[in-house]
Amino acid sequence: MAIIVLFSMERHQFYPFPQKATETFLRGTVVIYTSQITYSFLLQAWKFTAKYPRLVSDMDAVTVKPTYSCHVVAIPYPGRGHVNPLMNFCNILASKKPDTLITFVVTEEWLGFISSSSNSSPSNLQFGSIPNVIPSELVRNADPIGFIEAVLTKMETPVEELLDSFHQPLRPTLIVTDAFLFWAIGVGNRRNIPVASFFPMSSTVFSVFYHLDLLAQHGHFPVDLSEKGNEIVDYIPGVSPLRLLDLPSLIFASNQYTLHRTLDLISWIPKARYLLLPSIYELESQVIKALKYKISIPVYTIGPAIPDLKLRDNSSSSSNNNELNILQWLDCQPESSVLYVSLGSHVAVSSAQMDEIAAGLCDSGVRFLWVARDKTCRLRQICGDMGLVEPWCDQLKVLCHSSVGGFWTHCGWNSVKEGIFAGVPFLTFPIFADQLTHSKVIVEDWKIGWRIKKEVVATTLVAREEIAGLVQKFMDLERAEVKEMRRRSRELQLVCEHAIAEGGTSEIDINAFIRDISQ
Repeated sequence: MAIIVLFSMERHQFYPFPQKATETFLRGTVVIYTSQITYSFLLQAWKFTAKYPRLVSDMDAVTVKPTYSCHVVAIPYPGRGHVNPLMNFCNILASKKPDTLITFVVTEEWLGFISSSSNSSPSNLQFGSIPNVIPSELVRNADPIGFIEAVLTKMETPVEELLDSFHQPLRPTLIVTDAFLFWAIGVGNRRNIPVASFFPMSSTVFSVFYHLDLLAQHGHFPVDLSEKGNEIVDYIPGVSPLRLLDLPSLIFASNQYTLHRTLDLISWIPKARYLLLPSIYELESQVIKALKYKISIPVYTIGPAIPDLKLRDNSSSSSNNNELNILQWLDCQPESSVLYVSLGSHVAVSSAQMDEIAAGLCDSGVRFLWVARDKTCRLRQICGDMGLVEPWCDQLKVLCHSSVGGFWTHCGWNSVKEGIFAGVPFLTFPIFADQLTHSKVIVEDWKIGWRIKKEVVATTLVAREEIAGLVQKFMDLERAEVKEMRRRSRELQLVCEHAIAEGGTSEIDINAFIRDISQ
């Protein structure tokens, strides 16, 4: 018996994890099998080595077991806020169940993104890629509706072809798909492969979408928010009372395309085998309890699904120069003195509002670290030496640094979870979609943050004077209300730590899910 690497020039690709960036550009298949060496294999391997000498020499050593008890195929929605949490969950699953092979399916473009940034992961986690049948991640904001339409109509066929290329003993035994790729449930069902639907937002937001019919019954859909935005919704099971203005913005958007696709998602959930919620039961207990009562399939709360749950090292050791500079700068700041600012990676804030934010931060006199992907140079000129402006950082590592005392966030669910894990209070600046609901939960339900925008209307500009005053108060560690907010933040941090520890609610649900898929 020997480990054999078969090469064939086909459209789908399989790579061991982690993977070198040079492999991204290969238009072929790399599949690991255990079999006998044949003359034809040696000839193919010799030709491949001659054509791609660097690729072969760079490939990481892989130890392949003769058999796996399960083969999980994970299919994320192609967006950073979707890829990252599903990848984190797959890492957890692979570590806890080493006899399971996990194939993480992405487009060739996304394979390149991941390849250049991945850290080491379990040896039983590999990549599978499909062609770039959708618009590039780099231009998706130019036509967001067109991007969604392409994802929903053009990815299904190549994913089906990839699934059908697996043969015994590697035939998939489970598909874990982002819930927004609802077509993957049909793909699995047609092949008698059970499907777990992974919803990447909060359980509260899922429940709002799931009970949209109740909004219509109570005369709250459709509705003019300018007239009724402050009316209270108090009839969604498990969800605490909230204003219509606090509901996900796509519900009331003038273009209803995204809402209709979200309702398609909801209609497909009962046809899946499992529903996975990347949340912590204690944070949304009433919502999750109501969902488990109403939904006919098993519902698992699998924890925050963030990069490194054991992260507590504040040292400045890093192989990345940008990250090293950030950590060294943080090391020089007093404890809890830095406000970390991040407005997300996709939805743009107007230039006028960015100028007001920059001026307000500078006028506040508070130390700040601002991550702004596309406007770094311009913001550096405005901010001068008052703060550090960078295009990227390891967000969780920054939030866990002892000098960071607050988090100005757009309220994307991944950022919310990382902030809770780090135990820092929030300044909420939601922009659209689920972020509005998450902001409400942070401020009113968990009481671990303040709103920056008093009004949710997107055209309302928050002035620099208002920003400066709010930031000063928020970072004043001697204020009684700030002390209470920080106490609550530390309290929820402990709740998070207990949930993911041995015997915690998230750990129990993950283990139950593993038992389920192993039967």
